[in-house]
Amino acid sequence: MSLNIIDLIKGQLGSALVTQAAMQLGESESGISKAIGGLLPAVVGGLANNSDNPAILDAISSAPSQGVLGNLLGFSANDSWVSNLLTSIFGDKLGGLINSIATYAGISNNSSATLLNLVTGATIGSVGKYATDNNLDKSEISNLLNDQKGVVSTLLPTGLSLASLNIGDWDKGYKFDNDNDTIKQTTHEEPKIEVTRSTAEGGTFPDRATTTSDGGSIWKWLLPLLLLIAISYFLWKQCEKKETTTTTSVAGDSLSTINDTAAVQNDTTAMTTARTDEDIDLNGTMLKGYRGGMEDRMITFLKSDGYKNAADDASLKDGWYDFDHVNFKMGSANELEAGSQGQLDNLVAILKAYPDAKIKIGGYTDKTGDEAANVKLSTERAAYIKDWLSKQGLQSQVLGSEGYGSKYATVDASASDSERAIDRKMSVRFAK
Repeated sequence: MSLNIIDLIKGQLGSALVTQAAMQLGESESGISKAIGGLLPAVVGGLANNSDNPAILDAISSAPSQGVLGNLLGFSANDSWVSNLLTSIFGDKLGGLINSIATYAGISNNSSATLLNLVTGATIGSVGKYATDNNLDKSEISNLLNDQKGVVSTLLPTGLSLASLNIGDWDKGYKFDNDNDTIKQTTHEEPKIEVTRSTAEGGTFPDRATTTSDGGSIWKWLLPLLLLIAISYFLWKQCEKKETTTTTSVAGDSLSTINDTAAVQNDTTAMTTARTDEDIDLNGTMLKGYRGGMEDRMITFLKSDGYKNAADDASLKDGWYDFDHVNFKMGSANELEAGSQGQLDNLVAILKAYPDAKIKIGGYTDKTGDEAANVKLSTERAAYIKDWLSKQGLQSQVLGSEGYGSKYATVDASASDSERAIDRKMSVRFAK
């Protein structure tokens, strides 16, 4: 069989499930997507290496009757059925895999464990459905799993290798080194056999790795092909988003954007300039944020004594910091989109590290809709964040909030929704 199992799973791990999982687990969508991208090759490779394991084959055969694909998130929350399978695959390395993915994706170990169950369920369920639809017996299922050894390496996202997943030597039949962008086959001691080419009509070489006429390896052309397949898959899996990194200037609280939006693609092999979460140093404590993002620039300003040396509030009005991730649901002033909580927590940490610093919150909308309603909505959103910060014990540091509606929007109302997204934002500035 030459079917790629990934083709079976595509419909199960799309953006809708990522969004739902992020909301349920309280993680960012980028972190969820990154974790799934790392877990997928580990699970598929583990199943391939256990293609003759009766427990695995029984699980796949019975998956359709258990309705796994009908409720993946519900299934992942109840791991009684899948836990034994994961133990069979990874043994005592299971904890190491969960921890490595959590660190790689910037999520909690509990979320990593839940997503491992989810990915395993999606894989087992998809293969089980395919086997049922095509009347495959266990021997044929075993062959299908074994065939996946040739594609596992194409699934590894940039910056992650099987070795870094702390899963030991379960990939004993084939070793991949993604850090060096090469694929290495395990070598075996074999007697040397001299091979001569048949001169008879239709003569062939033996079916084994050969070298080209210039001495190069067959991987010279195969490796780029595999990498292209990997890139195509991850581009399909992710929804391309537009993130904004803006530095703003304000004259009497009138906000003007200096920098343009930067198109990014989350957690994929970047075809555009990608932005990924990094560790931002807050006096020895590491926060997850973008290099050059809100947290990074606020901390840099505070460390430079810029706030301490500011004479009055007027001297601080030239520095607004746009939230990178804090967004409200469409039309709502009290419901945040999934993934917003992390950056609010970062702001709390920054203010607690600098208790003398005070801030003001600003809210903005695009040019569509009634302006009075826009002002009301942006005002309520800014007030919501102010009140939330006050509940974290920061009443004395949050001096106020204000909504500006579309007053400072720069994109025409007739533009696309994605283009107008730059004007729909929440911002924070230092105040005195």
